Amino acid sequence: MRSGKITYRLVIFILALIFGLGFSMPSFLQSQSGHKISLGLDLQGGLHMLLGVQTDEALASKVKSVASSIRYFTNKNDILVDSLKIEPDAVKLTILDGDDVKKINEMLKSIKGLDVKQDALSYTITLTEQEKIDTQKYAVDQAVETIRNRLDQFGLAEPTVAKQGEKDILVELPGIKTAADEQRAKDLIAKAAHLQLMALDDKRQDQAQSISAADAAAYGDVIYPDVKNQNFKYLIKDIPVLDGSMLVDARVAFDNQTNSPIINFTLNAEGARIFGDFTGSNVGKRLAIVLDGKVYSAPVINERIGGGSGQISGGFSVEEAHDVAIALRSGALLAPVKMLEKRSIGPSLGQQSIDQSMVALAGGAILVVLFMVIVYGLAGILANIALVVNILILVAIMALFGATLTLPGMAGILLTIGMAVDANVIINERIRELLKQGQSVSVSIQRGYENAMSAIVDSNLTTLITSAALYAYGTGPVKGFAVTMSIGIIASMLTAILGTHGMFEFLTKKIENSKNTVLWFGYKIRKAA
Repeated sequence: MRSGKITYRLVIFILALIFGLGFSMPSFLQSQSGHKISLGLDLQGGLHMLLGVQTDEALASKVKSVASSIRYFTNKNDILVDSLKIEPDAVKLTILDGDDVKKINEMLKSIKGLDVKQDALSYTITLTEQEKIDTQKYAVDQAVETIRNRLDQFGLAEPTVAKQGEKDILVELPGIKTAADEQRAKDLIAKAAHLQLMALDDKRQDQAQSISAADAAAYGDVIYPDVKNQNFKYLIKDIPVLDGSMLVDARVAFDNQTNSPIINFTLNAEGARIFGDFTGSNVGKRLAIVLDGKVYSAPVINERIGGGSGQISGGFSVEEAHDVAIALRSGALLAPVKMLEKRSIGPSLGQQSIDQSMVALAGGAILVVLFMVIVYGLAGILANIALVVNILILVAIMALFGATLTLPGMAGILLTIGMAVDANVIINERIRELLKQGQSVSVSIQRGYENAMSAIVDSNLTTLITSAALYAYGTGPVKGFAVTMSIGIIASMLTAILGTHGMFEFLTKKIENSKNTVLWFGYKIRKAA
């Protein structure tokens, strides 16, 4: 064994120390720059919500989408339609020319999940039972993903969005401290962001202020209010020209004339083609831009609009325009969500939890350090140095990955400290056993690490497997505990084994020259009689 020289083990350990110091300090110092660990809901307070997804609305939206596809197909192929109406769970269609039956049937076959009943030239189209189940399930999954995307873009650190049961969604938002932030987050989550481009019923628009919803439905129309003046109504064709599912981007901009915020949106290729075809064949008519059941504008179409882009101007504040753009980019909720449970967790409770946990951490760490020094002498100090580096690496990696520290995560750190020390206890005991057998210091150190290796690796590996299982099947704080444990175990393998071995290699000559095994290992070599 070389001694007094810096070996590769020591070099790796020093690099690990530099890495740990560099990336953990922003978290310890809470500096403005650099990666920092985020505190979980249980530590810094925030908002806990349970949302219910109204999946029946997703079925209605699906039926309406089928009607839009039929309308676009019949217009494009010059198929004369006597009537095309949407009922609560069905689309009813009657065509005028029997020669078009083949075209309609082929088109309907191309749409998955339809139950089509034909009576001569009349069709009643509903969703199959399997399609209903799939649509409802997809609505919940899509809501989870959409809400998560919105909150990520909103800038909240480590929000938790998880499916609960068949139709519910758990949302936890750490760091929400004011009523204004809470309301803004709730609005962003619950916003349907359902964008539709719909044709105005110009012939009957003058009846919009007085006509009933039932009478409007008889004409195939719906009544939507103006976003600025709820008393002003628009009479609009109930089958949209296209909807937000074809939207690929939405950005906040400012109107050149009024300098007020507007939202520019861009459609995908299919949406652009439909938009271009519709505007080209409806010059002089009005197109309503409808967002969540409110008309933001209804301009007259002056010419064919190609390129698939448009704008929404509705008297937004900058903050509102920003949130609407986020919601549109994240996609519309297929089904609206309803608040089932809301609970605010105050930061005072979190601070109390932090204080108690820090006392536990500090107390446990001090006891461990004292134990190692008293029992193993300077070898115990080397183990304690490795332990400090272990914690620095753990904090640095968590900060780099933007992990959230929760109470279970702090418990994981405490457990990691115990396991890291346990590895050095095993190693030091093996070294002492070899010293008792009369082996030299260098041989005892080398063989001590070799003999202890299998037990340490087995122990850490089984704990790592358990942590992986916890992460795979756990939720929220349980995942945080699993992440903390996994990182701590890997860091422990680096510091408690590689690091202390490197330090011993560097100090072996000095230990042998001192001949004071009590000082170095807490054990006195007894000379043979």
